Amino acid sequence: MATPCLTRDVTVWINRLAGLLDPRVSWRLLPLVTGLLFATGRRTISSWLRAGGLSKDYQDYYYFVSALGHKVELLAGVVLRIAVDVIVPSGRILLAIDDTPSKRYGPKVEGAGVHHNPTPGPAGAKFVYGHVWVTLAWVVRHPLWGAIGLPLLARLYVRRKDIDAQLLPFLRKVTFQTKLEMASELVAWAAQWLKFLGRQLWVVADGAYAKKVFLKAVVAAGGIAVSRLRRDAALFDVPVPPKRRGRGRPPTYGKKRISLAKRAGQRGGWHTETFVLYGAEVTKRFKTFLATYRPAGGLIRVVLVKEDDGAWRAYLCTNVDAAVGEILEAVADRSALEQVFHDIKEVHGVGQAQTRNYWSNVAVYHLKLWMHTLIELWAWHRPATQLVDRRQSPWDNVDRRPSHADKRNALRRECLEEEFQAGAAFESVPRKILSLWRRVVRLVA
Repeated sequence: MATPCLTRDVTVWINRLAGLLDPRVSWRLLPLVTGLLFATGRRTISSWLRAGGLSKDYQDYYYFVSALGHKVELLAGVVLRIAVDVIVPSGRILLAIDDTPSKRYGPKVEGAGVHHNPTPGPAGAKFVYGHVWVTLAWVVRHPLWGAIGLPLLARLYVRRKDIDAQLLPFLRKVTFQTKLEMASELVAWAAQWLKFLGRQLWVVADGAYAKKVFLKAVVAAGGIAVSRLRRDAALFDVPVPPKRRGRGRPPTYGKKRISLAKRAGQRGGWHTETFVLYGAEVTKRFKTFLATYRPAGGLIRVVLVKEDDGAWRAYLCTNVDAAVGEILEAVADRSALEQVFHDIKEVHGVGQAQTRNYWSNVAVYHLKLWMHTLIELWAWHRPATQLVDRRQSPWDNVDRRPSHADKRNALRRECLEEEFQAGAAFESVPRKILSLWRRVVRLVA
């Protein structure tokens, strides 16, 4: 079976990644990723091998995937540089961090355990068996399609009891880390790779990460942290500097406790302004003030937002000079990471690979993250009419932005078209054959 070909730009990107691997096996990366792109049905590694015409060497590719798991941090840096070259960012760099579970099956899947289920569904299952991935993504605003997440690097969270039960420290050299520690390492990694841009680094995370370990790690990396704030957060007022400097350093935290509930219940101090959130202009009623917060190491800006029904939410930002619009935009753009989690599970089949080895699981997850990112980069400068044809679905919304599945299918079609045109370069193809070919391509992609 012949191996399908990728487009020239995607092939160049994959070869840049392969250049960091052992030359004896680096050539396997391109056909493996090609199989990942064209795989159908349940997205197991065996489906990748069948789609790429690699079934005869399946054992070698399984060993290759396991070895690739040790190199994900280095390869993720190259994916980030590729994204910078394509997008050429201006303004702040916004990173989003969150964790997501991927369901697995079987008693001997290394690193898997029972975790809280954030999406119980109709069955109402409170727990899920599988892996939990603390994932870092670069969130960029497309000029036409709004915020888009480009996932880069992740850490596999394994509970301490699962590490002990599976003997992973002896087999895979795995040490226990909390999600906060993993997120802190991801921020430090991104700051190291992005420092050459000389731009301000913003990091937005869920309220579960608004704790001392993570907030101080962001500040130490030279970044600005934005997160949701607990309603019962231990906030204090800003200390008033003494008129005469005495012995010792001035106080960092105030003595008067601030109650968010009381601040939100007060009628005065509210402002109304229009912001661009989730791709649309919305009017928000907000209140902002400064406070001191020990987990953040000092002074923060607090933003209270009240909805029309009276419900309110609180957010924090470690940059006291940040505008309210910047903070709310960062919080809204974090939804791009949630969309990434949906796409890598529904489109690329995260959790379906049926690999049991720890490092193979790490490699498979990252290959699907990078495939998501490379597809988005390939489609970044292409018009929507080139990515999706709404005429095939007249009931669909014409103005809806192309989904990630649309972009993946467009890349599939272009790869097949280029391969067909190359094969028919020296002969004239009858019109009926061309029509039949296009029909076949639409069925495949």
